[in-house]
Amino acid sequence: MKFAASLAALCVLVTQALTQTIAIKAGHLVDPETGTVKTNQTIVVENGRIKSVGDAAAPVGVQMVDLSNAWVMPGMFDCHTHVCMSVDSEKYGHDALYRFDLDNTAPMRALYAVGNCKEFLNAGITTIRDVGNSGRYIDTDVRRAIEMGAIEGPTMINAGRIIAPFGGQYFANPDRPELLEPEYFAADTRDEMTKAIRENIHFGARVIKIVVDDQRYIYSADDIKFIVAEAANAGLKVCSHCLTEKGARNAIEGGVASIEHGFSMSDEILALAKKNNVALVSTDLTPRVWKEYLVPADQGEDIYKGLIDRLKRAHKAGVTLCFGSDLVFKIPEMDRGQWALSQVDGYALAGIPNVDALRALTVNAARLLGVDRQRGWIKAGQYADIIAMPNNPLDDIHAVQHVKFVMKNGHVVRNDS
Repeated sequence: MKFAASLAALCVLVTQALTQTIAIKAGHLVDPETGTVKTNQTIVVENGRIKSVGDAAAPVGVQMVDLSNAWVMPGMFDCHTHVCMSVDSEKYGHDALYRFDLDNTAPMRALYAVGNCKEFLNAGITTIRDVGNSGRYIDTDVRRAIEMGAIEGPTMINAGRIIAPFGGQYFANPDRPELLEPEYFAADTRDEMTKAIRENIHFGARVIKIVVDDQRYIYSADDIKFIVAEAANAGLKVCSHCLTEKGARNAIEGGVASIEHGFSMSDEILALAKKNNVALVSTDLTPRVWKEYLVPADQGEDIYKGLIDRLKRAHKAGVTLCFGSDLVFKIPEMDRGQWALSQVDGYALAGIPNVDALRALTVNAARLLGVDRQRGWIKAGQYADIIAMPNNPLDDIHAVQHVKFVMKNGHVVRNDS
């Protein structure tokens, strides 16, 4: 009897938590898609979703959150990240990624992911796409832990193991072929590609990630068409790591959803991306990353300038832009979320209008990730992923670096307002 009573009491508490209604008083409600602001709006949240938005008074007797002095908008997206990596580049140097894979066990990488996910969420990034380099499906376990409520983190679209021509992004050792695994599927034949895609899907991937061109031999447009069609059979999109002009062309002609990086894209290739509705997740990083971690310091600044020029040309061409940080390193003075959002500096340097930068962080990303029916807007029926900041991001995109309030799925994660 005591057990039954305790269970009944627990069920009541769970039911109350699920049916909790929260009303948010939004002084300035930003709509990134239209670039407009409404004042003095009331957002009613119930069962984790937005029930209503308008200028009506809040329902009587519900929990109130006062954001009357803040700028309120949908939670942000990072479309290219690696939560299972926290590389100490001072220790590893330019071989950082390979050494990290060798030195860290799966449990250790999962622990890194727990911290990184929490930091993303605290910064106001409520949805992420994790694009691999997560061992043998550690990312799937992290995603499931978030969905179960075992850990706090953003909604996560994960890629599982990266599919690539032999060698992936590494240099294979003929005496130690096992060192390529588990980071990459070496898939060169149609049978290998099919097996890699199906195994990824079976073990929980929500997007397929391919490396097109990190070797002299690269995937052809026909290879990529085959991969895209096989993934589409299970309702999954394909994102493609491309560093060269030829790789980007093949990926676009092959029908991928997005080009990741796209560091070498001429105006002709950008026009083709626009024509084929392929998004660019540009991952421009920051001058510091290029100079301190990736290339000799005297080359980093010039590389970054070239990337900003490419971003400016992509916007001019009308290519859909989606924000992605691509951070795998850790630095003492910033956490993962803060460092990711430091990269909005690139949008400002490229002269991209604030509203378009905000779309890259929200609605464009939601459509690319296929969650636009559930997330990316503050409107009735959407999950309540809501953030707030002291200043208007439509006036200055850097405002998104100073988030003070975060709600995810109707749960208040942070409130420093």
